[in-house]
Amino acid sequence: MTDQQTPPSTSSNPRLQALLGHEFFAPAQWKRRLALWIGAVLVALAAIVFAKASDWSFHLFQEILGYGVWIPLILTPIVFAGLAWVTEGKLRATRGSGIPQVIGTLHIEDEGFRARMLALPIAAGKMVLTLIALGVGASIGREGPTVHVGAGLFYTLGRRFGFTDPKAASRFILAGGAAGIAAAFNTPLAGVVFAIEELAGTFEHRFSGLLLTAVIVGGVVSLGIMGNYSYFGEVDASLPLGHAWLAVLLTGIICGLLGGLFARLILLSRRGPLAYIGRLRSHAPVLFAAGCGLALAVLGVLTHNNIYGTGYDQARAFVQEAAATPGQGFGIAKLLANVVSYWAGIPGGIFSPALAVGAGLGHNIATFLPGVPAAAVVLLGMSAYLSGVTGAPLTSAVIAMELTDNQDMVIPIMAACLLARAAASIFSPTPVYKDFAERMVQDFERQHAAAQAAAKAEAEAHGGAHPAAAAEDLEVVEPMPAGKTSAYDEQAAPRDYEEPAAPPHDTAPDAH
Repeated sequence: MTDQQTPPSTSSNPRLQALLGHEFFAPAQWKRRLALWIGAVLVALAAIVFAKASDWSFHLFQEILGYGVWIPLILTPIVFAGLAWVTEGKLRATRGSGIPQVIGTLHIEDEGFRARMLALPIAAGKMVLTLIALGVGASIGREGPTVHVGAGLFYTLGRRFGFTDPKAASRFILAGGAAGIAAAFNTPLAGVVFAIEELAGTFEHRFSGLLLTAVIVGGVVSLGIMGNYSYFGEVDASLPLGHAWLAVLLTGIICGLLGGLFARLILLSRRGPLAYIGRLRSHAPVLFAAGCGLALAVLGVLTHNNIYGTGYDQARAFVQEAAATPGQGFGIAKLLANVVSYWAGIPGGIFSPALAVGAGLGHNIATFLPGVPAAAVVLLGMSAYLSGVTGAPLTSAVIAMELTDNQDMVIPIMAACLLARAAASIFSPTPVYKDFAERMVQDFERQHAAAQAAAKAEAEAHGGAHPAAAAEDLEVVEPMPAGKTSAYDEQAAPRDYEEPAAPPHDTAPDAH
């Protein structure tokens, strides 16, 4: 009788084999999880460092003011001009808030375009140049740039881990943007909502795990370093049913209209006074930026230095009903400061300054509503104005609630945000970030078509080489002269005021 050789059994325990064969244990899945975890930690650390550096930079400017309130009249125009000059070339993608660039990369799956928008030098330049701008009093925020940095870090890390497929890269970009806004404000829920409502414009089940993982890991890191805090501190305010709800109507309409007006002012147009401003910036961008810096400094002198920086301290004073506040004219003055800072074409976001404007407007409206809690009206003004500017009512509502640790105002805030979005559409039918992003998409498509036409012409001139092969050797997207439509510039060629706007995903292949 011969001994039968028993082959090594891999199925002696079918349940164990089935468990080990589950997708959860797949190496590719764990590689993706590792990339996400590392990315979330890096984004959280970058956001914390950026926040601390921003505070230090603006504190330095306040110390400079101590030597003379006239100093910004010289310093700010010079630095604004320098920033405009520096960002004319390869750093053009650092201009503006950065959120339109992220949206654009989600809807354009071209690897070259994404690399130019999200490269690590762009992310680093975004942070450094924003800090310089804050150091001379620019009325800008750091939250939009943090979204840009987060998307860039996630995109780069995903590629390093081998996730080069355009669809996979889109998911990493989206998760990075969500982690960026969550870490910047310490608002995890707002990060997820922002990614769905503002960045992606849609939602898939596959995204849920990516988003939640990125936001949770980043939130844990931020919590461990910074502690559990609310951006504006806890606000104990409520709005009882009855005549107090008039505040919802007033803030929704007034703040929404002014938010839409702000969006229209920074978007510019091809006709009317705004077209003239656009042409001025186009012909002499550096001198125009210097003029914007001078206008900001003059506003600063007229408002006793209240309109410089992010506006965090002023907004907190309003919402906390502090004894000393910037006064009744702050909201409009800050709005003007935000406009001239954005017109300059320098790096910097609009989130924090928009919250400050909304707080000032809410404070104004509260004076006409005696008996209504002032803090509640200020909170409504903040969320409504932000909704009017961004065209993202759900994100604005969630951000306002998380920034103040207030759940009692959920329904009034949501109602004000919806009213504000409707009112803002009178001036700005398309949300401002999506409008800028759409211009980038359309610009890329025009340049891509021009490059293909040039490649075809060159191929015919050289004896009929294959046009597609020739096109691969051409640079598709290059920085263009100032004032022209450029995929590197949020301040791209303006659209007509009356032109109906379509969302970016209607003009480019769906990246989701």
